[in-house]
Order: sequence, then structure tokens, then C-alpha cells
Amino acid sequence: MPHWPWLQPAAATARRATPFVLRRNKCFSPASVCASPSIHDRAQEEEERKSLVVVGGGAAGVYASIRAKTLAPHLNVLVIDKGKFLSKVKISGGGRCNVTNGHHLEPSGLARNYPRGHKELRGSFFSTHGPQDTMHWFSDHGVELKTEDDGRVFPVTDNSASVVDCLLNEARRLGVSLQAGKSVSSASVSDSGKFVLKVEKRTVDFVDYVNANYVLVATGSSQQGYSIATQHGHSIIAPVPSLFTFKIADKRLSDLSGVTFTRVKAKLMLDGIQKSAPELTQTGPMLVTHWGLSGPVVLRLSAWGARELYQEKYQAKLMVDFIPDIHIEDVKRILFQHKDQHAKNKVNNSFPTEFGMVKRFWRFLLEQESLDGDMHWATIPKNHLNAIALQLKQWMFEVVGKGQFKDEFVTAGGVPLSEISLNTMESKKQPNLFFAGEVLNVDGVTGGFNFQNAWTGGYIAGTSIGTLASSSNLRPQACLQLEAS
Repeated sequence: MPHWPWLQPAAATARRATPFVLRRNKCFSPASVCASPSIHDRAQEEEERKSLVVVGGGAAGVYASIRAKTLAPHLNVLVIDKGKFLSKVKISGGGRCNVTNGHHLEPSGLARNYPRGHKELRGSFFSTHGPQDTMHWFSDHGVELKTEDDGRVFPVTDNSASVVDCLLNEARRLGVSLQAGKSVSSASVSDSGKFVLKVEKRTVDFVDYVNANYVLVATGSSQQGYSIATQHGHSIIAPVPSLFTFKIADKRLSDLSGVTFTRVKAKLMLDGIQKSAPELTQTGPMLVTHWGLSGPVVLRLSAWGARELYQEKYQAKLMVDFIPDIHIEDVKRILFQHKDQHAKNKVNNSFPTEFGMVKRFWRFLLEQESLDGDMHWATIPKNHLNAIALQLKQWMFEVVGKGQFKDEFVTAGGVPLSEISLNTMESKKQPNLFFAGEVLNVDGVTGGFNFQNAWTGGYIAGTSIGTLASSSNLRPQACLQLEAS
């Protein structure tokens, strides 16, 4: 673990500062033969060693630090986080950590799961480090994974601690310095071209000034990262919530709270969108909650419609088809046939199994048509059966607001992808400044896609920085080899 010497505090102030100075050995001989290093030489070596500061200790930041340190062992790497490291990884997937998605391995198909980024990420981004690479990395580092039926990949332990511990242990093993409880309030560039980062700790009156050759911003949707980006000429697309549940103005839904539909087709209709948007129609599982609707199909719709829903103040209509694989005319035919075959049975105790619905939902449908569950099938008028068929195929809900998706929070917005180079993750505005993860205007639907963006972006940034640091250190290493021989 590298040692960072303390500077004496400036006079008349309770604050103190510490440098992140990095040095390497100099060669004085024209023939590249080095004399034994003196104390001054060793200090000079420390001063000139390359350094990386990663702002943000989430998935992208820690993964990038590991990659950079692996490629450039001599590189001093410091990761700073204002909270706890990998806190979002810890709570994700209900504490299980949805590492990635195993059903979307081809890059262009994978990119279609990103409402912001689906066009830009179709190229080499995921080819460099995709879901299979992520799964291999964790497996190689002792985390056994499993792929569930819907494609979500979890550790076999069903415990996010397996992922968190793996990442932090590997970072520490490589010599990455991890500092929590601190935030970076500014990152200026000195006359020598190095970054000078102002690091603050809110719990005490403390300021730290850190020098670095490279900076990676991986702060998620934190204002801290946006501030650093704007200091270096970047624009910010205003962040808005993504991945949230729908609050529904229908008190009757409280009677169905907890009911899960394994496959529905839901269409989000917004006044602000005149043309048909295919992404605003999704198929998948849906859950009824005491406040409205949730489940993968709703979360995907919230992601694709995030900006429009924000602009419409989360007022919209949602049309749900509860049996999308059966045409409405076939639904009517099934109901009429069931009436004929079960004429003497009570409607509460007999309903078509072809629809795959739970009894609780069937009773709910009957109540909406003011039908007594104790009446016999033979007495149900034809128009009521047609109305039930229409309800099953075109139930209209009124969305009146949003809910938060558990303890997780994903945003649409951030640094535009047009302002960075996706093959290196380096800023087009400021050399040696890199970005990865949700600080960029990239967000995925639910199912492990947001973490995959973090792993890929972190890997590419870490590779770029590690390669730069290694190439700049070739000559000093050669000198040291000559000396040793």
C-alpha cells in the first residue's frame, strides 16, 4: 500500500493538505546506466511515478481501478468515495446483486436495452468487454454465478456481499488505496499539466489537495461528478428519474395488491408523444401493488419514457393486455364456450383456465361488471362476457405519479456521449480526464444492464489509463533493469 506523506498545515488554519505525489527514478548517464539511487533520487522517483485518482467508489470506479493497476502495477491508484464503497452493488437486486444479463450477448442486441445510449453503444463498446467477459472475470476471481430464466445473472450465494468482497479484496491485493467519506469538490489543472483535486471531508474541518496524472470520474448521478465535468468544459444533460413504478388512480387495485401476472403487454400513452414509439409498448411480468403497478414491464416503460413522463409530470395512460397471446375474438369465443359447458356452475367457482389468471383476479373482473359470483354461468348476459373480454385485452389505467424502485435510483442524463471517446472513455475536452458509468448519459432497463454499462466503461477506462501509464514508464523501468544487471 503506498504511503502518502503529510504536508505541514498552513499557518492560521485548522485545515491540512496532503499531496498525492508520485515519483520515478532518473537516469543521469547518457548510456542509460544508473548510479545507485540516493535519498534525493528516491524522492525524485516517488515524485515522478504516474498517478490515477478515481472519483467514485461504485461498480465502474472500482472495476476501473483494478484494471488500471493490473496493467500498470507501478501506477499509484487512489479511489475516493463520499459514502461507502460499492453501496449500490450491495443493495441491488434485493441484496442479491444482478451482475449482468446472460441472454443478450451480441453487442447490437445488448445495446437495444439502453434507452439512452442504444445508438452509440452499438459499435465496439460491448465488443471490448461484454457480459461474457464480466461473467468470466468474476468466475476467475472466485465468484460463482448463475443465470436465471429471464437472463439475470446472480452470484450462486444470492448475496451481493460475494461481489462486493471480491472487488474490494482484489483492489486491496493490487495495492489500490481506498478512501471513503470524502468528496472531490474541484479538479483543476496545474501549469505542469497535472490535475489538482480538492478533497473535503464533511465530518471534520478538513481539506486535502491531491495531485494526479489521470482522473476518472465515476460518480453515478451525483452532482459531484457533474461539477467536475463542467469545470472542464463539458455540458450536462439534466438528469431525470428512470426505472420507477407507476402510481395508479384506481382505488379498486388495492383489492389486487400482491397479484402477479407472468406475461402482460402494456402500452404507455403520453400526450406529448404524437407518433407511435415502439419502445413504449413492452411485454413481460407485472405486479399489482397497494399504490399501483410495478414489475419488469412497468420498469422498462418508465425507462423508455423517462424524459417524456418527467415533462408530463408523470401523468399518462397505460393500456394493459392481460392475455397478449390470445386474440380478442378468441377470448370471446372461449368465454361463450365456457358458458355453454358450465351453464349450471357458479361463475365464482369456474372460469376459463386458458387465460392463466388467478381466482382473485377473476372475481375482481366480475365485480367490475356488477356480476354476483354466486350466479350461474347460464344467466350471464352476452354483453357482459364481451365487456369482460374487452377488459382483459384493453384495460386502461390512469398514471398519476411515480414511485421509487426499492432503494435503487437510476437517472437518465449526465455527460453527453458525444463529448467522450467511447473506445477510450477519455474526455474530448480535457486530456487524461476519463468518465465511466452512470455519470454519462447512459441508462439501461432493468435486468443487469446498468451494471454491465459500469463494468464495460470501467474496463475500457482502466485499460486506457493503464496502457498510458505503462508506456510512459518504459524508459525508467529499462534504467532500473540495467542497474540490476
